Amino acid sequence: MTHAHYGHLDGPVVMIGFGSIGRGTLPLILRHFDVDPAQITVIAPNGDGDHLLKEYGVKRVNCVLTEQNHREVLGPLLTTENGTAFCVNLSVDTSSVAIMRLAREVGALYVDTVIEPWAGLYDNPDLPMAQRTNYALRETLLAERRARPGGRTAVSACGANPGMVSWFVKQALVDVADAVGLEYTTPVDRSDWARLMRDAGVRGIHIAERDTQRSQHPRQIGTFVNTWSVEGFIAEGLQPAELGWGTHERWVPPTARRQEDPLAPALFLEQPGADTRVRTWCPSFGPQYGLCVTHNESISITDYFTVRDGETVQYRPTCHYAYHPCDDAMASWHELLGSAGTLPTEHAILDVDEITGGIDELGVLLYGHDRNAYWYGSRLSNDETRELAPHQNATGLQVTSAVLAAMVWARENPDAGIVEADEIDYRRCLDVQTPYLGPVEGHFTDWTPLMGRSRLFTEDIDASDPWQFRNVLVH
Repeated sequence: MTHAHYGHLDGPVVMIGFGSIGRGTLPLILRHFDVDPAQITVIAPNGDGDHLLKEYGVKRVNCVLTEQNHREVLGPLLTTENGTAFCVNLSVDTSSVAIMRLAREVGALYVDTVIEPWAGLYDNPDLPMAQRTNYALRETLLAERRARPGGRTAVSACGANPGMVSWFVKQALVDVADAVGLEYTTPVDRSDWARLMRDAGVRGIHIAERDTQRSQHPRQIGTFVNTWSVEGFIAEGLQPAELGWGTHERWVPPTARRQEDPLAPALFLEQPGADTRVRTWCPSFGPQYGLCVTHNESISITDYFTVRDGETVQYRPTCHYAYHPCDDAMASWHELLGSAGTLPTEHAILDVDEITGGIDELGVLLYGHDRNAYWYGSRLSNDETRELAPHQNATGLQVTSAVLAAMVWARENPDAGIVEADEIDYRRCLDVQTPYLGPVEGHFTDWTPLMGRSRLFTEDIDASDPWQFRNVLVH
């Protein structure tokens, strides 16, 4: 296989974190950029993956970054008189905004996969629930952008989701607009994209994912098993369920709470996302339940596709994650939540070599238009992943290839300031990423969340409109 070359990285590269995503991203950086391994430094709190760093010739700093030491540790590593430094933040419990600020101060490019806070926010019972939402975290990013506009490029929250799915949304929207026969001009800015979504009749979007990867080893009781970061999944699963709230919605869940800003594009539920089920659809498995786990893209996508007249919101789509993780992860959540939230003492990420089969089917379901619903996304198998890239499973490769795409875009657009994945060139990013995504397909479906309801039970539904969140939420 011939691999594309995206140019020379002429300064130091600092990778923060070397968990499953870091171990998968490093070989992609070395494969696609002209960069000397001696230029790269990995910062991580333990010795995990040391054998890979030695194999690649990359140096390591064993350190836990904190609010107190991050400038002292990162500043010298990112400061250079020759070339442009690059900070690739793939860690947990480190403030994305603080590290991004430092990187831009010293002229370094920056990418991350999530807007992460310093340790202790997600599961702090003393904090108001609204402060533990991704809306609140995103607001810190937007405040940073307002305070320090322009400057060096920092791509925020750009993994598979958030990240890649925002590019899928734009491609899916173009497909839907063509399928319903809409005459339109190719969008050139944010307002054009929002009007196109409104005119195409899209009422909402599910980030609809089904992970069927399975291990040859049975899950052990007391062990939380996942196909990507266990710490990251537990953190977001224990945050309040959250979703971008569309203008077509007529009913608000009893546990829903709005943010203080009346123009906020999102609301949250006073319950964990990992304990909030929603109805959704994926092509391989059809109708299914997913978890309404909070994600940055649920808010950024809804915000991006909002049509405004001054301060008045005329149109806004609903958007939320609808995630069915691998069966071992579902069982792990069932055990965690059933034990009064007792955190597991053992963690395990399914390694590419122990997975016996399955795929990660991750896409976007645009619904409510004249063709009903359209899913567009990646259907990547673990077997394909083995052939495409080392040291990761299918879930990991969907993330690491998006990080690669963000790095390519940042290098080609070095002075774009702080940007979200929704705001960068989706075609360029998908050009970079698609070779690592397995089959990338679009599927129309006649499924709605009113289908398959049992007559044995009385349900709280809105029969007049299948695409109300009232019908999507599993009560």
